Amino acid sequence: MSIEQALCFWLLFMSLVSFLAMGADKRRAKKGAWRTPEKRLFLFAALGGAPGALLGMYVFHHKTKHWYFVVGFWALFLLQAAAAVYFLFF
Repeated sequence: MSIEQALCFWLLFMSLVSFLAMGADKRRAKKGAWRTPEKRLFLFAALGGAPGALLGMYVFHHKTKHWYFVVGFWALFLLQAAAAVYFLFF
């Protein structure tokens, strides 16, 4: 496996983890159950899962009213996209 393939696999994996975490947290919020800490949601996004976190935020309508999630997830996404483009093409 090349480093490029490993990077793509990691980004896809972390995006899936982030997406599922957002969905699970929304489901728990509706039930009044134990919630995923916000720091953990940001950690998943920061570790390469920003695309999945953004998708989950809008699919599940979760954390969309919290400006720091909207701005933070978009900022992480743009940084990760720029880093991936740089790493893969330069």
